[in-house]
Amino acid sequence: MIQVLTDTMQTSGLLSLTFKEVIAIGIALVFLYLAIAKKYEPYLLLPIAFGMLLVNLPLGGLMTAPIGENPGGLLYYLYQGTNLGIYPPLIFLCLGATTDFGPLIANPKTLLLGGAAQAGIFVAFFGAILLGMTGPVSAAIAIIGGADGPTAIYTATQLAPELLSVIALAAYSYMALVPIIQPPIMRALTTKEMREVKMEQLRPVSQKEKILFPIIVTLAVILLLPTAAPLIGMLMLGNLVRESKVVPKLTEMLENSLMYIITIFLGITVGAKAEADILLSKETLIVIFIGLVAFATGTAAGVLMGRLMYHLTNGKVNPLIGAAGVSAVPMAARVAQKEGQKANPTNFLLMHAMGPNVAGVIGSAVAAGILLQYFG
Repeated sequence: MIQVLTDTMQTSGLLSLTFKEVIAIGIALVFLYLAIAKKYEPYLLLPIAFGMLLVNLPLGGLMTAPIGENPGGLLYYLYQGTNLGIYPPLIFLCLGATTDFGPLIANPKTLLLGGAAQAGIFVAFFGAILLGMTGPVSAAIAIIGGADGPTAIYTATQLAPELLSVIALAAYSYMALVPIIQPPIMRALTTKEMREVKMEQLRPVSQKEKILFPIIVTLAVILLLPTAAPLIGMLMLGNLVRESKVVPKLTEMLENSLMYIITIFLGITVGAKAEADILLSKETLIVIFIGLVAFATGTAAGVLMGRLMYHLTNGKVNPLIGAAGVSAVPMAARVAQKEGQKANPTNFLLMHAMGPNVAGVIGSAVAAGILLQYFG
């Protein structure tokens, strides 16, 4: 009996558990708490956190590559969809099917706000270079500033796969913290008078315009920037499926079942790359710091562009919608709406903010394409 207990202990993971793995497991449990109790991006944070938990439990072998007669671990095979850059474009396909580009079409000037908010990406890139990072690693980290999780993951798999889990966790953490990080920046860069501005109702957008938009964007962007094809192509295909109105069952499938299937595969495999040695390294702290600077800079740049448009239009544009230029759809637009109503209870900025918000999705994909073109 004693021998059986001894053998059981020797083959269990308890004796193999390291101090770093204990800390990593603790971090995973904190993320699970944030996902479940605080509802911070639960659809992705929950599987990511559980993937972290699984990979840091010793001897499980879930991420083991096939060697000889060992067939390899389950998560190793699921991870290939992330490693080969398959899951993020599929997420964009589903995202396109859920996105209404009508506010952007109705007010194309808001494309400038989405573009301005991508400034954080390039500020972070040069900041990472100054901190001694290589070009590809700096490019992968910089995408966090766009607050676009799938784009950050896609870029990381191409340029810095060793930092994939850290970049993904930082990107989705900042997306979840949009309601906390953005409002102080928005209030600091605007006056109460600016925040009170009520914008005119958007014009109706025809179905013909909505059908032509994804086709024109696909042609224009991919002809100029072929490296953006996987993300932009899938985003616009999903939107064309939605706006064509001829394949409602495909639209429903993309909006619901496929989105959730890909999300859980992406989340758990990204989390499974967060081994303790990577998660508790100095590089991780640098990534988190640069990501925060990038996100704050992107928000500030969007608001400042909004201020410029406010002055150029003699006060017809509320600068708060510029903060929605980051890609956290639709959370950033909701934050702009909330801040606008605090200043003026009769204000309704949500649809106006959706313009720069969806422009930010396109902008971050284009920015990723530019960086991939030079460093991929």
